[in-house]
Amino acid sequence: MPRNDGVPALGVVAIGRNEGERLVRCLESARAQCPAVVYVDSGSKDRSVEAARSLGVEVVELDLAVPFTAARARNEGLRRLKELHPGTEFVQFVDGDCELRPEWIPSALAAIRKEPSVAVVCGRRRERFRDETVYNRLCDLEWDTPVGEAEACGGDALMRVRALDEVRGFDPRLIAGEEPDLCFRLRGRGHKIVRIDAEMTLHDAAMRRASQWWRRMVRSGYAAAESVGRRGLSASATDRRGVRGVAVWIAGLPAATACAWFALREIDWPHPVLSALALAALAVAAQTARIAWNKARDGASGPDARLYAVSCMAAKLPQCAGVLQYAGNRLCGSTPELIEYK
Repeated sequence: MPRNDGVPALGVVAIGRNEGERLVRCLESARAQCPAVVYVDSGSKDRSVEAARSLGVEVVELDLAVPFTAARARNEGLRRLKELHPGTEFVQFVDGDCELRPEWIPSALAAIRKEPSVAVVCGRRRERFRDETVYNRLCDLEWDTPVGEAEACGGDALMRVRALDEVRGFDPRLIAGEEPDLCFRLRGRGHKIVRIDAEMTLHDAAMRRASQWWRRMVRSGYAAAESVGRRGLSASATDRRGVRGVAVWIAGLPAATACAWFALREIDWPHPVLSALALAALAVAAQTARIAWNKARDGASGPDARLYAVSCMAAKLPQCAGVLQYAGNRLCGSTPELIEYK
């Protein structure tokens, strides 16, 4: 296998569908750092496949008869990469709407080689057009997570192939949350997931409508619910917190408000309905302020911290829809369908 300046055998797997110019930027950035690049296409209707081949990239076109998932695409890409280059030790996964930063691969390789127990290294993903829409800005805030050992990574990460083989890669059945699931299984085998202080990718969310944000949050709720449904109390703290938040604010708060109204009415409190609603609003405001304070403490600006906090509370409703969708699929035994926001 070709090597880059003496570093261990490395390959890149990019996945996408109908990404257009975003895919070209993605593959060019990958080719600039690694000669072994595989692109997995999930039924694109544009010229993604032709564009990838014109760049000298190996292309895998997924069988249309089998449901698409990002997990399945990554597995197929890694399988093809190992067929072409059996000596591959590390694989960089990247989504087709992302561009690898020039210094990322050397930084990630240096980090993963320091300790054999590290299976995954990820860094800072940023939005290319952060201030174009409020939804892009929210994505960028979401990517801004602490440096150090982590519970999970996102779709862009450098991984140790041996560790992936040990847990049989991604679960192709998952329509969302496939990376946290993989990381959960890796951590269960004693491996570590590490986020380093390095620029990793530029992401182009291209979110311009509230409906896109809504579907993205539905997918978030679905992924958290599936994680808890599969793992129970052993699910990641992030997923358990997500499901608990939906239960508290979408189910618990209305119930508590009704109880408060009933109690206030029983003691002849003036305007019991308005008073109960005011208490509920106060609870929401207090939680929003707490989230904003924590985000600001982590380094976000005041406006960003407030926007992030409001979005976290507003997201409970679409996340609840995702939780209910998962519950419905599980009860009915239905085959889940992809939840896409683009």
